[in-house]
Amino acid sequence: MLDIKITRTTSPKEKPQDETKLGFGKKFTDHMFVMDYTEGEGWHDARIVPYAPFPLDPATVVFHYAQEIFEGMKAYRTADDTIQLFRPDCNAKRFQDSADRLCIPKIPEEDFVQAVEALVDVERDWVPHTDGASLYIRPFIFANDVGLGVHASKHYIFCIICAPSGAYYAEGINPVRIYVEDEYIRAAPGL
Repeated sequence: MLDIKITRTTSPKEKPQDETKLGFGKKFTDHMFVMDYTEGEGWHDARIVPYAPFPLDPATVVFHYAQEIFEGMKAYRTADDTIQLFRPDCNAKRFQDSADRLCIPKIPEEDFVQAVEALVDVERDWVPHTDGASLYIRPFIFANDVGLGVHASKHYIFCIICAPSGAYYAEGINPVRIYVEDEYIRAAPGL
């Protein structure tokens, strides 16, 4: 279980007035979750802090070799005003799988879910009330060693940011009828 230190902003942002015009990923909440990784020490210093840029050296590994992973998920407000996450355990598992593929130290699934839940709880006033809108949650990890040369990093940053977002399709979901061919294909079978 993570020991998450919370530092609240002293300058809260203005929340969107019209939740029908949120768009996607344009406005961000007041806080972000951050945790560091150091080889030999592991993941440490879990914290929720005011949203701010990261100062990074131009030779930071992620810029040159793209050692970075991300997930995306949403928090919804229900009719009884509770806030729900949709299968965060599945996001945590995919995040671990992605980390494994890119030689990034894994975040334990329960720590991933705890971090998401803690940040959403701090940002609960940012979860839209409008039907179809949600709080988009973007967890990501990036390598932050400084230097050139291809290798797995020894330092990483795990961060979660949130953005209130409108419905994916502004006009709502309009299903279309399609025909699925199951005998003839134009692509080679996948592995």
